[in-house]
Amino acid sequence: MSTQYECLKSPDLYAEAFGIAPPQALLGKEVWPRQPGFFIRKAFVAAEQTLASVSETTPETEVTPPPAPASPLVMELAQGQFGLVPTWVKSASDAKLRSTKLAVTRYETMSTATATRETWLKGQRCIIPMQAFLEDDWRSRKAVPTRIARVDGQPMGVAGLWERWTQGQEEIVSFTLLTVNANSHALMNRYGQNGNEKRMPAILNEGAYGAWLNAPIDKAREFMRAYPAHLLLANPVQKR
Repeated sequence: MSTQYECLKSPDLYAEAFGIAPPQALLGKEVWPRQPGFFIRKAFVAAEQTLASVSETTPETEVTPPPAPASPLVMELAQGQFGLVPTWVKSASDAKLRSTKLAVTRYETMSTATATRETWLKGQRCIIPMQAFLEDDWRSRKAVPTRIARVDGQPMGVAGLWERWTQGQEEIVSFTLLTVNANSHALMNRYGQNGNEKRMPAILNEGAYGAWLNAPIDKAREFMRAYPAHLLLANPVQKR
């Protein structure tokens, strides 16, 4: 699938659509691999306090401490590079090469692929806000760039994973968007080259944003579904 999408067109939309503080300034209109983009992740404000309370149980006691209460979910807006950089990458130059290939990730392999397995197991899920994404229509045997957006014009929240790579003083925060199969999708099966599997971003339902970020790892896969075709609109765009 395409690796290009549009950012939200107004800072206020971050608050309206996702309930988070808007950025002080917008980035470029479009994002493609190795370019900066915004993503939404969770921040547990009570996590350290929970760990501290559990660790206070003395080693000598045989009494099992009660389960720690769930930490409250707080969503925050972060900025990173579009294209995941795994923690085991050895250099920044190697990171640049790998990140272009890890802008999108098949959800079926996110828990087993070397590049994303660690990130998935750590629960570093995120939401990528976008106004629309671009796909090529090959039905005429020529690539026709097409803009895919919600019918109502509202922002989309796409499921993704984020990571933080460090080496010395260097740091790269990055993210990848997750995709699902679209072979049977009434709209998205038109896009992508003939003979290849059809894929589409894992667009989340509006009421599922917090649940996706906070779900136990064994439940998170349940959010990987194709978004209904009747809620999406496709329009060809002029090629630059």
